[in-house]
Amino acid sequence: MGFSSKGQSALLLLAIALPLPGTVSAQEQAPPKADISVYGTPAEEALPMTPGPDIKGIITARTSDKLKITTADGTAMIVAMTDATRIKASSGLFGSGRNTPAANALLNGLPVTVKTMQSGSNLIASQISFKNSDLKTATMIRNGTAQQFAEQTAATEALRGRMGDIDKYNIKSTMNVYFDTGKAVLSPSAKIELCNTAASAEAVNNALMLVIGYTDSVGSDEYNQILSEKRAGSVINYLQQACHWKPYRMLTPTGMAKADPLASNDTPEGKAQNRRVSVNVLVSKGLDGM
Repeated sequence: MGFSSKGQSALLLLAIALPLPGTVSAQEQAPPKADISVYGTPAEEALPMTPGPDIKGIITARTSDKLKITTADGTAMIVAMTDATRIKASSGLFGSGRNTPAANALLNGLPVTVKTMQSGSNLIASQISFKNSDLKTATMIRNGTAQQFAEQTAATEALRGRMGDIDKYNIKSTMNVYFDTGKAVLSPSAKIELCNTAASAEAVNNALMLVIGYTDSVGSDEYNQILSEKRAGSVINYLQQACHWKPYRMLTPTGMAKADPLASNDTPEGKAQNRRVSVNVLVSKGLDGM
């Protein structure tokens, strides 16, 4: 059977109109998807969780969901708490969750060990542990029930005047801890000397400690102020954590930058003597001899 030219033309038009297998005609193509662009990096909370460092130090600040932990070398680290954070006392599991009564035990001044997970640059506490004896001390400070704490409060007010009322105390002894240039890390020999000083001060009735950090003349005033405070913090933390000196027997530390040099800053030897922290054992004149 033959086809007319008219019929062939119709078939040709039909073939053009029908799509080939696996294709879609231009008229039937799905509308293009909206163009979505992503800028920057993924949110921190969306990043995978990996094991983080174990942190040992003292709680120096806290909010409802974050702790600031200052370690023995003066480094401050921010750690977040979640409802999954376990809080553990030396007698066993103390509680879980940032909103539980157990979280109320995380007081400023409490020495803790924190196991962390890391998400990007954020640290999240998986477990926070502490000793019951340290909690008792921190609670004593918080409530102000100890006689020594009352004295500390008065001394703190005095220190705001840059030790203008230091004559209210008798100085029983003074020792100096020395540091490398630009550093706030304690040497092994300094650690031994600090614990020896703490042991000797323990035998002195009503003794308090006043820790003051200093620098040499190298660097700006702002830099030296921060460095002197960091050095004082390193000594404070070691005395409390390793030498077991009670926090309520510690006057508020201060940094004096390059003030009150022991020697001339014109020589390397003199600068070495000025890079120090002074640890003073004091007794209130009203209590001396009691």
